[in-house]
Amino acid sequence: MNTKDLIRLGVPPGEARRRGLDFIARYILKGLAKANLRAEVEAVVRHPAAFVDDELRGEFAKALTRVERPIREAPAAWRQWGEDLDPESVNQMARACQLPIAAAGALMPDAHVGYGLPIGGVLATNNAVIPYAVGVDIACRMKLTVLDLPLRDLERRREKLITAIEAETRFGVGVTFRHRREHKVMDADWSVSPVTKQNQDRAWAQLGTSGSGNHFVEFGVFRIEESVRDLPPGVYVALLSHSGSRGTGAAVCDYYSKLAMARHPDLPKEQRNLAWFSLDSEEGREYWAAMELMGDYAAANHALIHQHLARHLGLEVLLDVENHHNFAWKERQVIDGVEREVIVHRKGATPAGIGVMGVIPGSMATPGFLVRGKGNAAALQSASHGAGRVMSRSKAMQTFEWGTVNRVLKERGVKLLSAGLDEAPMVYKDIHVVMAAQRDLVEVLGQFDPKLVKMAPHGERAED
Repeated sequence: MNTKDLIRLGVPPGEARRRGLDFIARYILKGLAKANLRAEVEAVVRHPAAFVDDELRGEFAKALTRVERPIREAPAAWRQWGEDLDPESVNQMARACQLPIAAAGALMPDAHVGYGLPIGGVLATNNAVIPYAVGVDIACRMKLTVLDLPLRDLERRREKLITAIEAETRFGVGVTFRHRREHKVMDADWSVSPVTKQNQDRAWAQLGTSGSGNHFVEFGVFRIEESVRDLPPGVYVALLSHSGSRGTGAAVCDYYSKLAMARHPDLPKEQRNLAWFSLDSEEGREYWAAMELMGDYAAANHALIHQHLARHLGLEVLLDVENHHNFAWKERQVIDGVEREVIVHRKGATPAGIGVMGVIPGSMATPGFLVRGKGNAAALQSASHGAGRVMSRSKAMQTFEWGTVNRVLKERGVKLLSAGLDEAPMVYKDIHVVMAAQRDLVEVLGQFDPKLVKMAPHGERAED
């Protein structure tokens, strides 16, 4: 047994985990039966008070009794996909499964540290919603449209493609359209929450914009070997976008996450961002309605970006696929062999039920993939939402310089219109390794290689 095993058993970081490792080492040195070791550790974790006077197990047991919040008798089961994941993201997943509301969990191969739940974390709960397990950019999503543009026109009409991107969306924190876009989402009931009501006008002004951080609009080469829907095998030009619910979604997260924390003042520091609402409470129902509205709003943003770009260029759409992450769904899942309704939070993870299609991007210089879900129950029918970062934004700014990035882009045949240095291709995991790690979660239907990329200019604050 090792640190990962202790994490899975719900042993918190710090003294308790150190004492746990010490117990394991002393147990082995005494020549006791290794086959019984896991059961011995589990017994101490479940009932530490019963072992505080035990010579071998006592220090471990005492450390567990000093933990700020009692450990649940049996943490919710969870699995991870992928190797060498960031240790703290693993810790975060384990802590989430210690919550009394937790039913099951899964950690995707693109995992890295987030607030409360890691990015790439999937958590099923019993009749409860966790605002920070949904995330700041509520309902952030991917959208791919295959266009009837000849492949050669990626080069021949490059300037027209650039003009279309610049004209039909906006990048950066707080950007708006002077002449506002029209969509039926603005006719929805924005009074479902005081936050959405207060931000309705801002949401309308930002409708159809792309924001900053890792959000992008790209033209690229799309390849499929077999027919997808009515699209025959071949090589096409496609448009791919990534953005979410903009400033209003962030305001919803900020308001309700603080409210949830106020409702659970006794949560230890490591779990404060996992504060929840019961869906039977007024706050829970209000947050849920606001979250669903943000889902519709994020979808409207993408719809307008793609519609306006296709119209600007006079093109027809041949295939249209989208999927979202940073959301919570009421779903029926098989947990511990029993099918029941749970709330599935997918933070930086995307639905992958049987036959469910989606897009998993790489980076500005690596492929993205059109996928179809396999409905893996152990993963709560989920998959990764991208490649996942390997370093923070500040570390990226300290590590890379534009000369190196531009050489990589040139080698890959990518024209970059604008982006932050903290979005350099090298700050992301190898997308091929990530996809290999989730072969049992999704099947690949097609590949998208970016060729013309637009993101928020360097220096913009990230809001992803």
